[in-house]
Amino acid sequence: MSNIIRWEPAREMMSLRDAMDRLFDDAFTRPLSHRDGWSVPAIDMFQTDDEIVVKAALPGIKADEVQINVTGEVLTLKGEVKHEEEKTEKAWHIREQRFGSFERSVALPTDVVADKAKADFENGILTITLPKADEVKPKTITVKAK
Repeated sequence: MSNIIRWEPAREMMSLRDAMDRLFDDAFTRPLSHRDGWSVPAIDMFQTDDEIVVKAALPGIKADEVQINVTGEVLTLKGEVKHEEEKTEKAWHIREQRFGSFERSVALPTDVVADKAKADFENGILTITLPKADEVKPKTITVKAK
C-alpha cells in the first residue's frame, strides 16, 4: 500500500536565498569547470619561503603530452587526451571519461624565476616547482644590541 502525501506547492518553491546560496556554491566551490565537454584539471597550489608549488591531476595523460608556460605571473597548462577508436560495436551504459584538449591558466601569487622551474610527472600527478624571484623572498634582519 502506498502512502498518499498532500501536494503543497509552497514547499517545493525555492526561496531566493536558497537559489543564491546554490549559485555561489556552484560557482566558487566546485573544483572542476567544464569547457567544451572536458573538465579542466584540478590543481593545488601552495608556497614556501623559496618557491611556489603547483600540483595538477592529469590522469591518462603522458608527460610529453603536457605543455607548461609561464608568462608574467600566469601559469598555463595545456594538453590533450586522445580518444582511442574501438572497432567493435558496444552498447555503452556509462561513459564519463573525457577526451579532447584542455587548457588551464592560474595567476601566481608572486614573481617567479621561470628559467629555473622544474616539472615532475608521477602517477598522473604533475608537480611544478617555481622558485621565487630574489626580490620577493623574505629577508632576515639580525638585530645587534648596543
